[in-house]
Formats: sequence, C-alpha cells, structure tokens
Amino acid sequence: MALPFPLVEEPDPQTLERGRKLFLGEVDFLKGVVAMSGLPPADRIEVCFAGRSNVGKSSLINALTGRKALARASNTPGRTQEVNFFTMADSHYLVDLPGYGYANAPLPIVAKWQALLKSYLSGRANLRRAFVLIDARHGVKAVDEEIMALLDSSAVTFQTVLTKADKVKEAEREKVLTQVRNRLATHPAAFPELIVTSSEKGWGIPTLRATIASLV
Repeated sequence: MALPFPLVEEPDPQTLERGRKLFLGEVDFLKGVVAMSGLPPADRIEVCFAGRSNVGKSSLINALTGRKALARASNTPGRTQEVNFFTMADSHYLVDLPGYGYANAPLPIVAKWQALLKSYLSGRANLRRAFVLIDARHGVKAVDEEIMALLDSSAVTFQTVLTKADKVKEAEREKVLTQVRNRLATHPAAFPELIVTSSEKGWGIPTLRATIASLV
C-alpha cells in the first residue's frame, strides 16, 4: 500500500539544474502590497509561501535565494503585515504572505490580513501553487488548518513544506510526518507530496527550488 503524501523523490539532474539556475539569477524585492489594488500585473508564473508566525518562512526564502536578508527575519513574529512580491529573472514572482496565528496581533490587523489573503488567493489567476510551511517540531496546528481550508475553498493547490527539520530527532520527525499526513488527507487542495527542509543545514532546498522551477 502506497504511503499517503510521500516525500518528494530526488529530482533528476536536469530538473535540479533548472531550479539552481532560476534562483541563481536576479531575485529582487518588487513591492509590499496591503490592498488588492496594489498587486503587480499577473504576467508571470507566481508561487506563494504561507506559514504561521515563527515557522521560519523568511529563513527559508533567504536559503532558497541564497541571499541572507532578502526576506526580513524578525525577532517579533507577525511583524510583516504585507504581501511581499519578489521577482525572479523575467519569469516568476515569489510571494511572501503575512505570517498568521500570532496571538499578540490586534484583532483589526488580523481581520485585515485575513481579508487580504482571501482576496489574493481567490483572485490571482497566475498563482501556480501555494507552499504551506509547517514546523517539523510541532506539526499541523489549528491556525494551519484555517489557511488550508481557505486554500481549499479558493481552489488553490498547496504543497506542504516542513521547516526546521534539523531541530528534531528522526523518530520524532516521523511522528510529525504521520500527523501531517493525517491532517492533509482532509484537504482536497493538498498536493500529494511533502518536502522536508532545514534552512540551516540546506536540507531539501535544491528539491524545493526544482519543484518551483518545474511549475509552468
């Protein structure tokens, strides 16, 4: 019996090289958006990254791009309140969505984030895939279920990426993977493969690059 939501297989050399070249080129911050009216033209392939505050999203984006401070990593989770657009070569937008689930954020700000996210996810025709980041130490939490449900209702395919995998022992990581797989089974928009990463160790980074480069 095949394991549900298996780990992504190692890409072939050509696909790995395509991913390396995509992220080796120019990656620049374009703009931060606080309303749908500010979105750039939908004229290229787009992928977005979503994750609860302190999941390591900024660190992962920096590791992918090979830039130490492209995405702002903050000691205050939930600080970034904009949808941040980055250009990659002339072919892709990489989109950093606001962190969610930060208890100390004022309710009006949380409501504004949620409204912007819903509008963006429902109305961005060139969005090829969302990557939902899950902390390998904790697994899927209720706030993660909320964003997954939003992606379901928006018919946006999302792929789960585990972060900080180096922070847990292999046995504990397997328990978390089982929990994640069980939760994903209830979400029709979930892409049926997982990627396990560590920004510090570089685990899974080439695979994630290759996955993004393969989206057309």
